[in-house]
Amino acid sequence: MQLKISHTTTYRYDQPVDYALQKVRLRPQRIAVQDIVDWDIAIGGGKIETQYTDHYGNHVDLLNVDVGATEVQITAQGTVVTHDATGILGKVYGRAPLWHFQQETAATAAGAGILALSDGLGDASDRISALHGLSDRILAAVPYKTGETHSQTLAEEALEIGAGVCQDHAQIFIAAARSQGIPARYVSGYLMINDQIDQEATHAWAEAHVDGLGWVGFDVSNGVSPDEKYVRIAVGRDARDAAPAEGLRMGDAVEQMIVSLQVQQ
Repeated sequence: MQLKISHTTTYRYDQPVDYALQKVRLRPQRIAVQDIVDWDIAIGGGKIETQYTDHYGNHVDLLNVDVGATEVQITAQGTVVTHDATGILGKVYGRAPLWHFQQETAATAAGAGILALSDGLGDASDRISALHGLSDRILAAVPYKTGETHSQTLAEEALEIGAGVCQDHAQIFIAAARSQGIPARYVSGYLMINDQIDQEATHAWAEAHVDGLGWVGFDVSNGVSPDEKYVRIAVGRDARDAAPAEGLRMGDAVEQMIVSLQVQQ
């Protein structure tokens, strides 16, 4: 499937910025399930100082904001051809070893609630079916609902709240899998929704490592494994590792972020 994507993030400040640096992960990965036809990132109010590939294999651009800027606009757009592999990315490994994805982070620490959800997962004879069952239990316990959590909500907190979005679902799944010794990681990217070009935000899902298959994806929010409607951007141990953008800023300016995203065939 050929998907066209246009993703603009605008940062507005109530006063000129003294200094700001953004770490941007907005370039799709070149892997077996997707081919990049064309892709470009345009910057208004700043410039890309350097680029590198991190230890997860993500392409990172470091953006320096112009001194005195009151608005910065980052537009990533291009065309990606995707392939349906029934959620199986396969035995694709980078510099980060599997044991790294068994380590919990602050956002993916498993408390009593998550441990209860994951009970028996590690001993299941059919690992794929067990992971799908985990996904179903998470969605039942944490129905999709916006406005109940935020970008810093921890996995166990989202479970206690009983509502959340794709970031929360992915991090709960990751925490549960790791609690049973299963390597798991967070994936950020885009999802084409039928009959809906404009999207509110980027998407997120989880991957678990299954012996014999490699990495397998689980989109808890939609109850499916990723197919040709998904475009991968970045991976990491949690949402922060794979965030489309993060940075630091000096000065007293108050920031407002506006996102415009279109995904279409």
